[in-house]
Amino acid sequence: MQNKDLQKSTFYFKYGKRIFDIIMSLTGLIILSPFLVVIVLSIKLFDKSPVFYKQDRVGQNFEHFQLIKFRTMKVSGSNSGPLITTSNDERITKIGKVLRKFKLDEMPQIFNVLKGELSVVGPRPEVEKFVNLFKEDYKEILKVKPGMASEAVIVFRDEERILTQFKDLEEAYIKEVLPKKISINKDYVRNISFLRDCKIFLLTFLRVIYFRRRWL
Repeated sequence: MQNKDLQKSTFYFKYGKRIFDIIMSLTGLIILSPFLVVIVLSIKLFDKSPVFYKQDRVGQNFEHFQLIKFRTMKVSGSNSGPLITTSNDERITKIGKVLRKFKLDEMPQIFNVLKGELSVVGPRPEVEKFVNLFKEDYKEILKVKPGMASEAVIVFRDEERILTQFKDLEEAYIKEVLPKKISINKDYVRNISFLRDCKIFLLTFLRVIYFRRRWL
């Protein structure tokens, strides 16, 4: 039996990962609830736009679901323009820039985790357009639930800076970034473990703190 088949027979893969998701997401929801309220009020008062933004993403076994985020773009621009954005995108609101800087726009995805559409840790979910371009690779990657925290996101923490060097953002993402993310995600899927998930979660948290220091 191959290594990728062995790990799928482990207790953690079959049961523990979901237990980990529920415990971490419920704990996070309790701790972060005051911040969630402040963000909701800020978006309502200053941007005067819908608080949440939902986007169709491809989940486990190619099942589609609505990924929930705090709205960071103007309503008129969220459904137009390229799928890939950078920090200087004119569609992003003032509050949106702050939320994106600290990854706070992704906090509502806790509800996706509780619904069983996401894991706390796993390959980041992609839109159908990008999944279809690398469908054979995603047949392996999407055997597991996508996640909020991802090893690929940690590696590509300067993704926006990398993409700003190119004129066509989507083409750059498809040719320069996505293939490398796919390679990282496939390695994760083949070697899932409790300790690895804890490490990725911790590194993601430290990454946010690092950007906070740079911001200040």
